[in-house]
Amino acid sequence: MGVAVRSTKTESGPIHYRYFMNVGPQHPSTHGVLRLIIGLYGEYVLSIEPVIGYGHRMHEKMAQSRPWQAFLPNTARMDYACCLPHQHCYLSLIEQHTGIKVPPRAEYIRVIAVELNRIASHLLWLGAFLLDLGAFTPILYCFDDREEVLDILENLTGARITHCFFRIGGVLADIDDHSANRIREFMRRMRGRFSVYHKLVTENIIFIKRTRDIGIITPDMARRYGATGPVLRGSGIAYDVRKQQPYSAYRDFSFDVPTGSRGDCYDRYLVRVEEMQQSLCIIEQALERMPAGEIRAPVPRTIRLPAGQRSFSVEGARGEVTYYLVADGTDTPYRLKVRSPCYANLNLIQELGQGMLFADMIATLGSLDLVIPEIDR
Repeated sequence: MGVAVRSTKTESGPIHYRYFMNVGPQHPSTHGVLRLIIGLYGEYVLSIEPVIGYGHRMHEKMAQSRPWQAFLPNTARMDYACCLPHQHCYLSLIEQHTGIKVPPRAEYIRVIAVELNRIASHLLWLGAFLLDLGAFTPILYCFDDREEVLDILENLTGARITHCFFRIGGVLADIDDHSANRIREFMRRMRGRFSVYHKLVTENIIFIKRTRDIGIITPDMARRYGATGPVLRGSGIAYDVRKQQPYSAYRDFSFDVPTGSRGDCYDRYLVRVEEMQQSLCIIEQALERMPAGEIRAPVPRTIRLPAGQRSFSVEGARGEVTYYLVADGTDTPYRLKVRSPCYANLNLIQELGQGMLFADMIATLGSLDLVIPEIDR
């Protein structure tokens, strides 16, 4: 923590800060190597300056120096809490650019894996968010449920966190009867747990007081900053890439896009809880309608993408993930750019946090569900 007296000038005159405080880069509430320089007057926040780049790993540069297939593990190292949407986006971009047709069964398996990953991510966020607010018990319930998901994903993909399960033209392995039964057992268990979460969290008066009417993001503010995902939907805008621009097998499934009405921290919590229930609905439909057939299309050993530009977007756990590609006809990208939802969502805090109590700022920051390695690529 650093303290300094300072004043700055604006068009309306000087602003006098009593002191500045550093939150991070190793502060537990930042959920990663993020630093916030906060100008405070007593306990009131007057300014917030996010400082990023502490964990920059040059993923995009690495993509430009290796064959397409070799970059696949990198996609799992950006959003460590929900990596499969990144992998889904990258491979769909390559498949679209080369005209490779993914078998229907492989698309269904991809959707199941991504939705399980989304549930695990939301459970991680929920437990950590409540921990930021001083509640320890919920994270024990969340991690108990999350372990069930990770066990299923480990059995399916071979890894618990950094899954590298998708392949160009399909997936690495099929879902057998044993895996399908484990998924169904988890769905029955999880649906029974929502009543526990509602009693423990949703109806908890302390949680309501800490989040209701705190950190209100208006639809205009969300649009100006390019917010996506639950942060945008919590403000009442029903934008979900899976609905607006259906990809993979999502057009085959029926599901709702939950939205909030106030745009506060409480609404963002409700949206994510409802999203987990919608993910269960998608998984159930996918298992029931699973088509027979191959799980991977034949692809050449060396893939050379035709020269040109193309982008592809998917709905990640934190919002819209976009991969933009410039190809020059070789087996390596000329340029690969990743659009991170966390980067846009983080920038909201600069305007949103002004005038808040410091404790409310921590609650608001937690409600954005930031994964800093996705920003520091």
